Amino acid sequence: MQINAVLYVTLMIPTSIGSVLANILLLLIFAYNLKLQTETSALTLNLCICDLLLGLTVIPFGVHNNLFGITNYAKDSFVCQSTAFFYMLLQLASVHSLTWSTIDKFTEICFPLHYFQLFTKKRTWSILCLLWIYCLINASFPFLGFGSYKYNERKFICVPNLQQSSKGYGVVLIAIGVLTPILIMCSLYIYIVKIARNQALRGAFVCNDQHCYYVPANNYFRRTIVLISTAMCLLFCWMPYITISFYEMFTGTNIAPLTDVIVTWLVLFTSALNPWVTIMSQKKYRKALRESWKKLKVFQNPIRNTLSSSKEINFNLKSPTLLPGRVTLTSSDMKHDWQKNKKAKVTSATAASRKG
Repeated sequence: MQINAVLYVTLMIPTSIGSVLANILLLLIFAYNLKLQTETSALTLNLCICDLLLGLTVIPFGVHNNLFGITNYAKDSFVCQSTAFFYMLLQLASVHSLTWSTIDKFTEICFPLHYFQLFTKKRTWSILCLLWIYCLINASFPFLGFGSYKYNERKFICVPNLQQSSKGYGVVLIAIGVLTPILIMCSLYIYIVKIARNQALRGAFVCNDQHCYYVPANNYFRRTIVLISTAMCLLFCWMPYITISFYEMFTGTNIAPLTDVIVTWLVLFTSALNPWVTIMSQKKYRKALRESWKKLKVFQNPIRNTLSSSKEINFNLKSPTLLPGRVTLTSSDMKHDWQKNKKAKVTSATAASRKG
């Protein structure tokens, strides 16, 4: 097996497992915390489901092709065409769902007084409907004659054919479908960081029903670090794929297979990274994760106490001599007492018969 095939399996199997576990964790946090179920939480839920399906379908398909040495599919293969369609659909839906979640967070931070008027439940579901219509249209273009899907033996999955023959489709897909949402997200993160920096420099007081307290500048700087890290992760995962796609489209040359494996892994790795981006970049999700962890620890303590108490009871039953003031009878003592009682009964019966 070649080094790129070994590297592909080594990277993709943990990515698939991590994507499934991380997104299931986020779904459980969402299900057991009613405070997270807001009017705009459908955007985060949509992102989570898309990434979960990527980890369950597309990534295992690539691992299967790698392990079984599949080098090609027929041009009209239903398996290849359907897998490529779902790959394109889920990847676009994931990127645009993350973009709208970022816009939602930006609006909540920068326009808190108008947030509930701007993002209502009806508008949220309208955004989701338009998002899926857009993704379905883009994923269906190859079936309508604009571009094509084919099996890429270096990526081990079926993907859009981004070559010079379909340059127009590739440019529209990459520039509008991927590059524009990522630039929008990074711009919003930079603007939020700028607001946090200005707020930290002049200081701020937060008030509740009882009193007001000063918010230290370190709190704003910590949140700034999280947002900067999120933007850097997005750029680090997507920019190599975007750059190489444009390079292959306009030059007609293919990159090295090992580089192609790494670039493909970075794009699919976002399905495992997005849940942690959602949790770490939003305070309410971090708080919900901590509360869920505390509940789990509280649930484990009674079980441990019950197990320890049952062990003590069993130990006491097996070793009753350890209890103070308790008389222990062994099996030989019990046999001796039984024989003694039997002899006493025989003697009393003999004495009674003699008297009679």
